[in-house]
Amino acid sequence: MAQRVRVQNFGVSRDGIGAGAEQTLERPFGHVDPMQLMGWAFTTASFPGMENPEGSRGIEDYLTRDFAHGIGAEIMGRHKFGPQRGPWPEDGWRGWWGEEPPFHTPVFVLTHFEREPLQVGETTFHFVNGTPEEALALAKEAAGGLDVRIGGGVSTVRQFLDADLIDDMHVAIAPLEYGEGLKLWDSPEDLAGRFTIEKVTAPSGVEHCFLWR
Repeated sequence: MAQRVRVQNFGVSRDGIGAGAEQTLERPFGHVDPMQLMGWAFTTASFPGMENPEGSRGIEDYLTRDFAHGIGAEIMGRHKFGPQRGPWPEDGWRGWWGEEPPFHTPVFVLTHFEREPLQVGETTFHFVNGTPEEALALAKEAAGGLDVRIGGGVSTVRQFLDADLIDDMHVAIAPLEYGEGLKLWDSPEDLAGRFTIEKVTAPSGVEHCFLWR
């Protein structure tokens, strides 16, 4: 099967906000609380690294359990990797995820300031100054025939949507509104001309929106 480019378990509010603009070390999502957007995932039985036999089952557990299935590489924006701006400082920063990031695949970080690859646990981060098309070509080669995940943040997903490079998306729409912040869309129907769209509302109240070509 052909490699596909996927967005998985990406959280936004009802008004399409996926992150706040004022990111800091203490607040990776700015004024947006990730527990409000993604709390549904953390309470499932199979959330990676937090398995809880008493957690929720059903579709949301399946979505967290299936997160790594078939993925051979990830592409993320620089601000998903860390809060730094400008040239990379010599501060020893190794990402938000500790000594064993959850990816376990090559990760390609989009940045205007290239640097040597960084290995953290089983994950190697590659820092790429290039277009979405160039980064995707590198990621597909590294993925060894498996799919490539576009991991975010919002601006990175938008770049790949604008370049028409995404094949499948799962966006979890939390039942809240922020009014301002980094917006993925006004509504899923913005993409109706390019994707088939189906929605499922889970018992958590989150509307899971699936889009595919």
